[in-house]
Amino acid sequence: MTPTGALVRDNWRMVGKLSVITALMFGFGYALVPIYRSICDALGINVLSLAELGVQGGSRTGYKSTQVDLSRAITIEFDANSRGPWEFKPAMRSVVVHPGELTTVMYEFRNTQNRTMAAQAIPSYAPMQAMPYFNKLECFCFNEYTLKPGEAKQWPVVFVIDPKLSKDVKTITLSYTFFEVGGKVPPEPAGRSAAVNALGPKS
Repeated sequence: MTPTGALVRDNWRMVGKLSVITALMFGFGYALVPIYRSICDALGINVLSLAELGVQGGSRTGYKSTQVDLSRAITIEFDANSRGPWEFKPAMRSVVVHPGELTTVMYEFRNTQNRTMAAQAIPSYAPMQAMPYFNKLECFCFNEYTLKPGEAKQWPVVFVIDPKLSKDVKTITLSYTFFEVGGKVPPEPAGRSAAVNALGPKS
């Protein structure tokens, strides 16, 4: 066989190998979607972006879960504790949901101080046994915030109640305590400090 013929044969072999590899990669990529869904269903995970979920402030989305238990209804009550000179409250006090149903509620906050503050919220649940089954996909409690004087914010809480929650639980209270983070708050405005110093100590 001539060198040219051997080169042509090697080239065709390489083309064949690349074609097989390409087909295998395409098949693997195509199979990832059902494999991913199967794993998520088995683990009870449903990871979707807020854009895909169609989250809208203060209202439920059009998202439909295949695991919604329409035979049960649970009342979710919302509470807010303000440990400081600011306004903090839920946009709605309660909502009735089905286990497995995606729900969105809004919380409202306003810094009524004349200084910037750093703060964060901590959630609590009643009854405590409901906590492992209260799955939050998005929550302002995941982050710490710096808010300017008079600044107002609205934050969503996107959650799903796990259908595995005991049927004895009819009502869940979700409460947030919003507190100022120590050591990360900017100092008091210089103008106010100077005015206090000018007044001198109280007799």
